[in-house]
Amino acid sequence: MNFGTVLKSYLELNDLKVNWVDDGKNALNEFEKHNFDLVLLDVMLPHIDGFTIAREIKNTNTKTPFIFITAKTLRDDIVQGYKTGADDYITKPFDSEILLYKVKAILNRGESNMNETTNDIYQLGIFEFDYQGRQLITKEEGKKQSLSPKESDLLKLLIEHKGEVLPKSLALNRIWGDANYFTTRSMDVYMAKLRKYLSEDPNVKIITLHGAGYRIIYP
Repeated sequence: MNFGTVLKSYLELNDLKVNWVDDGKNALNEFEKHNFDLVLLDVMLPHIDGFTIAREIKNTNTKTPFIFITAKTLRDDIVQGYKTGADDYITKPFDSEILLYKVKAILNRGESNMNETTNDIYQLGIFEFDYQGRQLITKEEGKKQSLSPKESDLLKLLIEHKGEVLPKSLALNRIWGDANYFTTRSMDVYMAKLRKYLSEDPNVKIITLHGAGYRIIYP
């Protein structure tokens, strides 16, 4: 019994419906036939590798989240994975229970996003965040704080990862397109600005988890 079969059985035992494809050349056809909530990708697949499949998925449907599960542990591989837009990059061997929690967190995030208004309006304590209008509005006072495009994208990404850790490398590659010393310093500046904007409500916090990433907390 190979890895894919074992993982499929484990996820199904935990009430998840799973389609498994063991050849890269069949992966895109399978993706196009179904409306998947999440895709798990190995990088080293026969015929078409996982990075190529991920890029094609993003070209087809930018909203479908995906996680890489792979034995490729080099930094360049991890960076490449996040650059394709991956929500996580998990290296083998790994704890199956932790993977399950990551999967459920992403699926729950998707359900939460479906409940948001179509205009991308988010409620954060005393604030209303208008993503499309790039404004943070203090609801009772009606005070409006204009946000830059990167501030808006970063705040939305934090909200999409509510209840879990937003990996620093994911934020850097998703918003800045690269994870290096200069983009990291740039993100630190934007994160400080967001904390300042949100400081009016003590129940809304952005927490730094050193070596891991960020987590946003709000009622």
